[in-house]
Amino acid sequence: MSSPPDDKVHCCPEALCRALAGRRWPDRGWRLSGGRPTAAAVLVGLFEARGQPHVVLTQRAGSLRDHPGQVSFPGGRVEADDPSPEATALREAWEEVGLELSQAQILGRLGRYHTGTGFVIEPVVAWLRGPFCWRPCPVEVAEVFELPLDRIMEARIDEEVRVYNEIGELLRFPAMTYQGKTIWGATAGILWQLREALRENAN
Repeated sequence: MSSPPDDKVHCCPEALCRALAGRRWPDRGWRLSGGRPTAAAVLVGLFEARGQPHVVLTQRAGSLRDHPGQVSFPGGRVEADDPSPEATALREAWEEVGLELSQAQILGRLGRYHTGTGFVIEPVVAWLRGPFCWRPCPVEVAEVFELPLDRIMEARIDEEVRVYNEIGELLRFPAMTYQGKTIWGATAGILWQLREALRENAN
């Protein structure tokens, strides 16, 4: 008698590293018609918790100038003395949530994501090793939470958030909801790329 199919998401860091290295990801998101984009990087941090893989996310403080209150990955602007996007992502993760550098194993990058607010984001994927003691920076982070990867794999991508830009155009963004939090914009777009990589990793 055959065993029932295992519907849990599995994430092998070594296999995911190979999948990321073997693919050239296209740029995603919104392209600005003019101006110089601000370089940024985020940490897409994967880890095992309670028997299944998760990704760490934050809810940004409501007082921030850029994207207040939105769900985000730890990350931020590239500083002049950051030698690489990986260095930016790890520095920001330490500053925002207290992640130790020794806890992160870099696996690769997803495709750059352009935001309508003038940022071009390099998503840096890493495998994190606990135990974790998240220490959210109160100036930047309202909350740290852990999103199960199986929620990403099953998420409806036809949910949407509608916002108007500065000239009154209605823009629609893909979105998902988890524990009452709406995940949309660049964060949702990067999660969809991660889902693609995980599906390739499973094949």
